[in-house]
Amino acid sequence: MNVLLDTVAVYRAATAPATLSEAARVAIEEQSNVLLVSLISAWELAIKSSLGKLALPAPIADFFPQLARDLLAQQLGLELNAIAKLSELPNHHADPFDRLIIAQALVSQCAVVTSDTRFAAYGVRVIW
Repeated sequence: MNVLLDTVAVYRAATAPATLSEAARVAIEEQSNVLLVSLISAWELAIKSSLGKLALPAPIADFFPQLARDLLAQQLGLELNAIAKLSELPNHHADPFDRLIIAQALVSQCAVVTSDTRFAAYGVRVIW
């Protein structure tokens, strides 16, 4: 199964893995899953860090690739087909970063590790 982590799950996996749900930890650790971390999350984390809303343990250019390596995850870039998918999404969720991750999940046929219940309204399989 393809499993994409949302930004909160990425941050928790790196800084406080014990705060992830058991189902999230199992999905992340299951070796048969293809684990993905979106560059959208790197973008969001960089912005929040620069605004002082969260502390990263290292600069984003070091933190995000190391996190991907530690999780044995692939980095998922932003492709035009995911951007195009945005125009088809109903407005269940206003956060632009989450909407992009939802679009990526739909296009890439991924389940999403997230505690945000609004993802399910888009037909995304939520793991939490």
